Amino acid sequence: MDTSLPHVVVVGAGFGGLRAVNSLRKAPVRVTLVDRRNYHLFQPFLYQVATSGLGPSDIAQPVRAILRNQRNFDFRVTNVEGVDLAAKKLQTESGEIPYDYLVLAIGGQTNYFGNSKLAQHSFGLKDLDDAIRIRNHLLYMFEQAIHEPNPELRRALLTFVIVGGGPTGVECAGAFSELIRLVLIKDYPGLNIKDVRVVLLEAGDKLLSMLPGRLQEAAAQTLWKKYIEVRFGASVADFDGRCVTLKGGERIPSHTMVWAAGVRAAELAATLGLPTDRMGRIQVEKTLQLPGHPEVFAVGDAACMEGQSLPMVAPAAIQEGEVAARNIVRLLHQQPLQEFRYRDKGSLATIGRNAAVASLGKLQFRGWFAWAMWLAVHIVFLIGFRNRLLVLINWTWDYFFYDRPIRLIMHDGNCPWGRCLRQASQDGAPARK
Repeated sequence: MDTSLPHVVVVGAGFGGLRAVNSLRKAPVRVTLVDRRNYHLFQPFLYQVATSGLGPSDIAQPVRAILRNQRNFDFRVTNVEGVDLAAKKLQTESGEIPYDYLVLAIGGQTNYFGNSKLAQHSFGLKDLDDAIRIRNHLLYMFEQAIHEPNPELRRALLTFVIVGGGPTGVECAGAFSELIRLVLIKDYPGLNIKDVRVVLLEAGDKLLSMLPGRLQEAAAQTLWKKYIEVRFGASVADFDGRCVTLKGGERIPSHTMVWAAGVRAAELAATLGLPTDRMGRIQVEKTLQLPGHPEVFAVGDAACMEGQSLPMVAPAAIQEGEVAARNIVRLLHQQPLQEFRYRDKGSLATIGRNAAVASLGKLQFRGWFAWAMWLAVHIVFLIGFRNRLLVLINWTWDYFFYDRPIRLIMHDGNCPWGRCLRQASQDGAPARK
């Protein structure tokens, strides 16, 4: 690689970062992608890993495999600790990386709104580790319940609470219900299905706020038909691993809570000393540049823009990554920069087998057609032919045979999950590492 070329460093191998790197493949620059993981993760399918529908390798692809044919590309697996904006250097745990242009596609993290007990005892769903922990925990709750003589404790073990009425919460709740009622109930015939509860808590008065009202109502009705208790106006005040406490004082005995109620920018954004919004996102110019630092761009979940709503979703990150790359090329050629305008191509959410809602401009769909559309769109966005094929095979098997083969409780290092979770059950909190 020609080291005399301008050096573009991209932080984050998510949707925005990967698209920025790919869009620079023919530019007269050398590109270094930096990420603490060596793979690109298709986050929309994390809940399917958590509910035994897919395996981790089905939704992740090694970065070097994706970009192996890009000649101006290099990759560094390391943790980013900070950015020296004045010196134009990226600070990592393996040393400094100088740059001429920088793209911050650092992604987001679960937002617990400052509640440390929720962060300690509940499960987020932002990475493969989170999804595998949820799967381990969910399956072990059934292993515990099948031998639990105390009916109240057994019901608490089999009560699964999901917090947040956005796409992640709705899709997770639907997948939980179908895994339990279509698959696990056959594995544990000694359990009474009436002891199982899946509860979806939403602090507001509607689900899927990005969709029209008619589709919001359809989603809620479908969830009820799948035996999911949907609670509106239900704000969580506390969770100690044994009981969910709502702000009104109501208590729901449960050993499982999945937190899907908020996302914020990754912590690196707060270290730059720049203005941020309430979700920790960096305020950027219309060209996606950082104020006072025209050589630095922020995209995806790390960026917000005055006067324009930038949703924290994959299509927005992809579009931003493309614009950031184009503007770097324009800077190289001293051309006017392109202002970013988000093109909303629609929203989709699945609620389980044969059930989804979709809004595409003025067109609205629900039921089987929307579900088929959701499947097609997500298969297209999934990277790698092998991954697409494996996902299709798993979905087809599940659809026709009502079975999810990846029902595995994995051991974590030197600590078997059985022992960890047995201790968690005694302490009243799910084991986390």
